[in-house]
Amino acid sequence: MLPQFRKTLGRTAIAVLLATAASLSSAPAQAQGQITPFMSAVAESAALDKELAAFYRGNGYEPVWVGQDAESEARRTALLMALQKAGDHALPVDSYNIPQLEAAMRNISTQRDLGRVEVLLSRTFLKYAHDVSSGILEPKAIDETIVRELPRRDGAELLKGMVDGNPVAFLRSLPPQFPEYTRLMKARLKMQEQLLKGGWGPRVNAGSLKPGDSGDAVVQLRNRMIAMGYMQRSASMVYDAALQEAVQLFQHDMGLNQDGVAGATTMSEINVQIEDRLPSILVALERERWMNIPRGERHVWVNLVDFTASVVDHGEVTFSTRSVIGANDPSRRSPEFSDVMEYMEINPYWNVPRSIATGEYLPAMIASGGAAAGHLQVVAGGGQVISRGAIDWASYSPGSFPFSLRQAPGRGNALGLVKFMFPNRYNIYLHDTPSKSLFARDRRDFSHGCIRLADPFDFAYHLLERQTDDPVNFFQGILNSGQNTRVDLEQPIPVHLVYRTAFTSPKGRLNFRHDVYGRDAKIFNALMRAGVALNDVRS
Repeated sequence: MLPQFRKTLGRTAIAVLLATAASLSSAPAQAQGQITPFMSAVAESAALDKELAAFYRGNGYEPVWVGQDAESEARRTALLMALQKAGDHALPVDSYNIPQLEAAMRNISTQRDLGRVEVLLSRTFLKYAHDVSSGILEPKAIDETIVRELPRRDGAELLKGMVDGNPVAFLRSLPPQFPEYTRLMKARLKMQEQLLKGGWGPRVNAGSLKPGDSGDAVVQLRNRMIAMGYMQRSASMVYDAALQEAVQLFQHDMGLNQDGVAGATTMSEINVQIEDRLPSILVALERERWMNIPRGERHVWVNLVDFTASVVDHGEVTFSTRSVIGANDPSRRSPEFSDVMEYMEINPYWNVPRSIATGEYLPAMIASGGAAAGHLQVVAGGGQVISRGAIDWASYSPGSFPFSLRQAPGRGNALGLVKFMFPNRYNIYLHDTPSKSLFARDRRDFSHGCIRLADPFDFAYHLLERQTDDPVNFFQGILNSGQNTRVDLEQPIPVHLVYRTAFTSPKGRLNFRHDVYGRDAKIFNALMRAGVALNDVRS
């Protein structure tokens, strides 16, 4: 049975609010420093909110919303219309307490009541403004590996923007202005409309199908592809070239091998119902709000669950390569954050993280008298390499081990032949690897947390092309020297490690990936607890 759809605030309720607000007496002006009942009520109501209190102190406790002037009316109208459409952004409409606003405005009988309604409107505005511009949830409270800092704007600044500018334009400027956000909103609406029509139809009753097959299951597959928008309507019981092309497009959008065969994995994805895809879109919208920041005209975009790392120039992907991410283990999952890439290191040392050195290598070295892990150098605090024979291994434990371990540059180095550094507290970077076979797999979560690249040399050339006429020979010359060399980027590049199980192509077609670390499930559950409606279809 399909879930019930909740209707958002209707126009009649808005008309009541506006009519009530228009009939209010304007707050009396302050005379000779006199504190009016309106001002007193505003100060008292705003006292527990630092941002509101600061704003009203700064504007002399003048009304923003409840005045009789045209500007106040325009602000009221713009806010109430934005609240009505909050569901379009997958925001928790009920949390804005429209009935409470309506009741408060209807029951105004004194100037103190008017002051309380003024602050109530400001508080509602700020909640909406923060929700739509930087998200409903606190990422780190959902999962400690989502270490992204939210772009929260100051409340007084937001209110000032509403007062100083065109209120409709200002409210429209609050959500992310990136094309992806708009495409996700449109895709969600389209999915909801399709759900009302019965979704994508019955599941395909077959374990697998291939070109040349025929029968009822092929008809089911064809109908499913038509409903999903992958092919034009046609009537055939044969798995023909048109159906094969549709399946290939679908496989592309799911990150699968594009052979046009509806094998077991592809069929499993085809049979996912539309209501099970919608949560990923809601989560993607929230994640976009978390990243409502300047991303850089040129930036590196690492979608962890797509297992890709890309360079984006002016909104266009100009380079992309496969990647390997951290294994699905609490201590190895790659975190989500943004930073700035400052340099690359050619022929790098691998400085073994202490957790790996003491947790994985040290026990083996103690057991073998220092013979194990012979490819690693033992380094003292001053940087000098220590002979293994000079160390009494049995006298150390993980807590007392005073040395560090590192691997010298070379083709067998765990970091390969180049690493790309955006120094951060999490010790995460992009790098080459000698383990090339892992890139042939569809799911690639195998590292200790850093991001391994399938084509690190080409990635380096692409980054260097803006600062040298011959990036290939420049890079290869340093590489062939065998010397550990740092190459600074003349123009540091923002790096964004993101986690998008739902995203769109430039033409708006939806792509879906698996929730490798289970983060999106946590976020979706938190969104539901916050009052977001899975299906919010406006009448």
